[in-house]
Amino acid sequence: MSKYLVISSDCHAGLPPERYRDYVDPEYRETFDLALPVQMEMLSQASEKFLVADINREWRRGRERQLAGAWDHAERVEVLDGDGIAGEIIFPDGITESNTPPFGAGLSLPTEDVDPNLQWAGARAHNRWMAELCGLAPERRAGVAIVPALWDVDEAVREVEWARDNGLKGVLLPCMWGKLAPYHHPKYDPLWAACQDLGLVAHFHSGPAPTEDYFGGSLFAPADGEEQVELPGAVGIYISEVAWWNVRPLTFLIWGGVFERFPKIKVAITEGTSIWVPSYLELLDQRYGVTPYSAKLGDFTSHLSMKPSEYFARNVMVGASCMPRREAELRNEIGVGNIMWGSDYPHPEGSWPQTRDQMVETFHGLPESDIAAMLGGNAASFYGFDREALQPLVDRIGPDKSWFNA
Repeated sequence: MSKYLVISSDCHAGLPPERYRDYVDPEYRETFDLALPVQMEMLSQASEKFLVADINREWRRGRERQLAGAWDHAERVEVLDGDGIAGEIIFPDGITESNTPPFGAGLSLPTEDVDPNLQWAGARAHNRWMAELCGLAPERRAGVAIVPALWDVDEAVREVEWARDNGLKGVLLPCMWGKLAPYHHPKYDPLWAACQDLGLVAHFHSGPAPTEDYFGGSLFAPADGEEQVELPGAVGIYISEVAWWNVRPLTFLIWGGVFERFPKIKVAITEGTSIWVPSYLELLDQRYGVTPYSAKLGDFTSHLSMKPSEYFARNVMVGASCMPRREAELRNEIGVGNIMWGSDYPHPEGSWPQTRDQMVETFHGLPESDIAAMLGGNAASFYGFDREALQPLVDRIGPDKSWFNA
């Protein structure tokens, strides 16, 4: 075969916000109508705070039709075909197209200043639409259902079951839990069991972080009695820490024995780079080993039968969006079998419309088997894509292997 199978581990989709109304449970539609203008204003303020408003306006200019692929099936197919992408993992969207799901059910899934029932309603609205979008091309789309699991584990299990029954391939869980129970609490065991037994991948996606620490008070308004002050370096602090918050749940899952009790569960850490993996695993393995520094701590490892790095190798994938050359060169330290390339369409920081050039720059000269694994093979196995069904598409649109010759 002369072409590579490419599966993007990180794409995004969401409806224009007003169109979510049709997917919201009827009892919440009046509240939706009241909340919509507030949501749009908050998105606008967030875009300004994160210094992306001007960039987004420039990014959209002249690309409106292609960016409509964020919700339009035909436009999406055209863009991904042009990128040589046969399959994709699809997460909710956000600021770029102002199309985040309603009621705080977007990528961040906050636990402060949200109504749990409304957040669940927003998540379900998005999941219903996502199932429809994936149903238009089920062989090439692996949709991720939003599951605000922190509020109610039983409800989370039911949503995992609904996602499986409606053709979705994974669930998005909150990276941050605030004052609620963290992920090494045994209350979540039914959720891990459901994900394992039903074969759905549990995802943690970059984005959430304690923005009130960076911007002062609330992201959108000062705390009561406080004057609004522009804090210097807020965005720099955010981009320095956000990947850490994305990875933090994994530390709880490893040390909490989740991978020990549920050995077949699959977890993906997405859009937080993969550069952190070698030093992270080195740290955890060092802490796991017996050293003079741990001798006084007593037994904190006997509930684990493997080193942290071994659980990572077996159970975890990293969605390395738009990965640069340096990460490809670290592939053996990270784990060739644990890396999944992603395009991050339709975001301006993504690879489109320079996907071919970025792919070649990242992977040129590497062994063919390594390129095949990272570009699509790992994702195909992890999410259960039907390679035979995708092969005619790969033959038509896939990147030529010759492009990557040194």
